[in-house]
Amino acid sequence: MNARLRKVIGVGPLLSRIVAALFGGYALAALCSVAAVALPMAPTEAVLTGMLASFVVYVCAVVWVFAVRSATRAWVGLAIAALPLSLAAWSVWK
Repeated sequence: MNARLRKVIGVGPLLSRIVAALFGGYALAALCSVAAVALPMAPTEAVLTGMLASFVVYVCAVVWVFAVRSATRAWVGLAIAALPLSLAAWSVWK
């Protein structure tokens, strides 16, 4: 039982990173695409810019999640990156 518990605990950080990469990266990319609408340009260009930037942000988020030392740093990094994007997106949602 003890060996099985260690195996489950050892998989926890990996599962956390996978969840952070999938859902945290998606949330960050979605915030980026919405925040791009706040840019001072034509709305159609802003939407296109947001869509293109969201792909880059998603890839960078996935790479970041698996490059840092711990799953906690991955989540904190995603949260820090999401803060300015959410402030810019908030101005669009208002």
